[in-house]
Amino acid sequence: MMNFEEALAVTEERLLGEADSMGALLKGLRNLISPALIGETEWENLLDVARELPPTMAAFPFGFELSLNERRPRADLGLSVVGGSAPAAFFEEKARSENADPSTTGIARLLAESEPDDSPLRQVAGRKMMLEFDVGRATGGSRPDPGIFLRPAERPIVGDGADQRLLDIGVMLEAVLTAVGWSPDAAERREVERVHLAQKADTHIESIGAFPSRERAIRLAVIGFRTSSGVMAFLKRAGWPGRHSVVAETMARFEKRWGVVELGVHLDVHADGLGPTLGLSCLAKERRAKDPSHWLDRPNLWTGFFESLREDGLAVPEKLSALANWSPGPTTLFGMFGPFVLLRGIHHIKLVLAGDRIEQVKAYPFMVLIGTPKS
Repeated sequence: MMNFEEALAVTEERLLGEADSMGALLKGLRNLISPALIGETEWENLLDVARELPPTMAAFPFGFELSLNERRPRADLGLSVVGGSAPAAFFEEKARSENADPSTTGIARLLAESEPDDSPLRQVAGRKMMLEFDVGRATGGSRPDPGIFLRPAERPIVGDGADQRLLDIGVMLEAVLTAVGWSPDAAERREVERVHLAQKADTHIESIGAFPSRERAIRLAVIGFRTSSGVMAFLKRAGWPGRHSVVAETMARFEKRWGVVELGVHLDVHADGLGPTLGLSCLAKERRAKDPSHWLDRPNLWTGFFESLREDGLAVPEKLSALANWSPGPTTLFGMFGPFVLLRGIHHIKLVLAGDRIEQVKAYPFMVLIGTPKS
């Protein structure tokens, strides 16, 4: 049986033979993605972005951000870059060119910072970063630089009060700011640290990121909540300025029907405090990166959740029906130079609350391709 490194090498080599770009590779997967989720025009826009990226990015989890309450079938694109991989080499080489854009330079700088074994960043976040491309925000032919996110996968930043956690937050925050071209801000860092200190020991920071093409804010995700009361207590300690009663009413309305295993909170952190918009993510299974079943979703895992959204009129029915068929289990695809196993799942669903209402309902379905030995 191949180990991870051997399997990755096979997959990357196979993908290079399948397509000359991530866009060309995605084009061949179109029949697996319902037009109800991503329309034809929106799909072409997404391919335009993906054509500038290498096909080997499909060897790592990639996926889409879908707005379920909006009838327009548009999607943003999310991908992973891991140090030492073929996609990492692509960005490193591109950054050495004379006309390298700031985004590519920032990604390459992050890769270099996390390369040494004793690197403080590597010890906390490993060698992985996530990129989110705002496909739907492109205007006048220009494409916004992707958001860059880091996760403390190697040393979780839990709410146990340890001094090391604050140091780790500083390392990750500085790395993200440097990558997106922003200067450090002491007040902003204090706010991120304050949110961390509002955690209890059973929750942890899931990610720290930023979108260089949007209004400045640190995007902070905290997950591990098991009950709505735990979420409400955290928001109160963190000083979230939005309407707490709306959050409480929303969760009380759905908590018994959803069958949610884990809840997460997504906050916009500014130098002068937290933004009023709140993301509430719902996971139907625990996501642990070192768990071999991490990328395997059971069919019907989200059925009860989708029915709740449908009953309350919070999502377009056609989109829910299409998503219900997203996770059929491992699927074998036959490429030009050998077979792949395609894994699909839904990472989480996010409710975005603003003011006195649920403003958006977003889904985050993913895919990953694994090259298998030829028989």
